[in-house]
Amino acid sequence: MADVVDGVFDAVAGAAPDVRAGLPERRAKRDAENVSGDTQLEADVWADDLLFDRTESIEGVNWYASEERDAIVTVGDADEGYAVALDPLDGSSNVKSNNPCGTVVGVYDQPLPAPGSSLVAAGFVLYGPTTTMVVARDGEVREYLVDEDGDRTDLGTVELPEDPTVYGFGGRVPEWTEDFEAFVRDVEDDLKLRYGGAMIADVNQVLVYGGAFGYPGLQSAPEGKLRAHFESMPMAYVVETAGGASSDGSGSLLDLEPQRLHERTPTFVGNERVIDDLEAALPD
Repeated sequence: MADVVDGVFDAVAGAAPDVRAGLPERRAKRDAENVSGDTQLEADVWADDLLFDRTESIEGVNWYASEERDAIVTVGDADEGYAVALDPLDGSSNVKSNNPCGTVVGVYDQPLPAPGSSLVAAGFVLYGPTTTMVVARDGEVREYLVDEDGDRTDLGTVELPEDPTVYGFGGRVPEWTEDFEAFVRDVEDDLKLRYGGAMIADVNQVLVYGGAFGYPGLQSAPEGKLRAHFESMPMAYVVETAGGASSDGSGSLLDLEPQRLHERTPTFVGNERVIDDLEAALPD
């Protein structure tokens, strides 16, 4: 398993400079939507194709799934192996405004749809002022600096600070439920609002400063916006491994058992006491 996971994250890191370099000329929208109904940018599809090419031949990877593809793709010739699930360009709408975006990676030990308990590793690449990679596996989280050749320099372990500092919650406020809005008003008394429109960047701030990120169920969309396999469960794996907590409003995201590849779920990650307060504030 170690060699497969190493291979996946080495491949994603190796692709990162090419993804980053290709963004400036791929800021336009396509006349198409992905299976989840999101308008695609040229960068979304291009990043997906590039990452597929870099990961599909890794020995031990038998399935590839992406937020941009309708169905899981069998890439190996065995009945067993690992599934790589990617959000190739999380926060792609930020490309036009030149704000951070990134790539989310989940490695599962069975084909999707699969429960959160089948994750064996997860992480992300963040395209900010520098390119960094965060990887959770074997009970620890490590951060790496990714250079222009795609090589990684280990920056050490990542642990969630004990004292929360920042928060960011998605969705239009008029669409929030009354219970969730009341919870946020309490949070505002203690934490600073930091929300950039890319889950990956907002969660990284939580890892650095402590706090909470979430995208709730909305009045018009009770399941929220984020996809369990591609965003919610991988980021929950990272934050929980770093000493934090996750929730769909009632329990850990890693306890979810999605029945559909592109299933959505309310998503919250952060310091345990903030997540506990959230669950206490929301109805069962």
